[in-house]
Amino acid sequence: MGFTMQHRRLGHNGPRVSALGLGCNRMSLKQPRNDAESIATIQASIDAGINLLNTADFYGSGHNESLIGKAFKGRRDDVFISVKCGAMFDPQMTFLGIDGRPEAIKNFAAYSLQRLGVEAIDLYQPCRKDPQVPYAETIGAIKDLITEGKVRYLGVSEVGAQDLRIAHDIHPVTAIEIEYSLACRFSEREILPTARPLGIGIIPYRVLADGILSATAQPIPASAAHQMAAPRLQGDNYYHNMAVAAQLDQLAGAKGVSPAQLAIAWILAQGDDLVPLVGMTSTGRLAENLAILDISFTADELAFLDNAFAPDNIIGDRYAPAVMPFVAR
Repeated sequence: MGFTMQHRRLGHNGPRVSALGLGCNRMSLKQPRNDAESIATIQASIDAGINLLNTADFYGSGHNESLIGKAFKGRRDDVFISVKCGAMFDPQMTFLGIDGRPEAIKNFAAYSLQRLGVEAIDLYQPCRKDPQVPYAETIGAIKDLITEGKVRYLGVSEVGAQDLRIAHDIHPVTAIEIEYSLACRFSEREILPTARPLGIGIIPYRVLADGILSATAQPIPASAAHQMAAPRLQGDNYYHNMAVAAQLDQLAGAKGVSPAQLAIAWILAQGDDLVPLVGMTSTGRLAENLAILDISFTADELAFLDNAFAPDNIIGDRYAPAVMPFVAR
């Protein structure tokens, strides 16, 4: 296709990966599933040079890992697999909590290795901190897995600056996966300023803020809200936030790109230590996402977006109350 993938180093001492990572969760969560199209999407992404594949053992209760394992079979050297662990859900996807006990972490890893069909997971990370388990013990379990050759790099997810330092003192952290976008900038206060001097790479997820930044978000009625529904999409929050996001639509139209493309390009422009995750469930979206890498900004455009999406301009929590105790703030 005449395209050359851009690469970035994941942290000061980590591996070089594609500038965009592929978030695979929707391939298992979206109903009905289309495994054939999902596998084709993963393989087309790899062909285009996207080598960072992001998953979790709880995406589809293991389905996502099995799907990815089938997609890259015979191409192990072409991919860098990032796996999250620790979250517990029942068959109806009701959130049951976090299990960060060392024995649980090692058990989760054993199943992930089996489903993925690999000897080692490239980047392994507890998805959240278990408030009932000292974080040092959870991280220590992953350090053991690294020593045993079952994991290559330590990652963390959704933790604050203090826990990030705790983890890094036990074993060098290669990357932190954290929600970060124009509409969600809380990590700029302490988390990013802590990660960067330590040489920790940043993997932003939920980069379109539940569709706020792609002009696709729909309001969530109070009667339909569930424990995973984002309050920023409920009631007056939704209408306020979509009005803010309309300023992104305006600039995107002037530049001839989509709001989603512009939002992800903004993340890339915040530093070469950021590797945002893009979600795709069909091959038809690949060209659109690859085109993000060609978008550039003038100083005036960046200043416009920085002002329009100043921290706290988007209102409402990013997770429902049941989940908020388990996420960074």
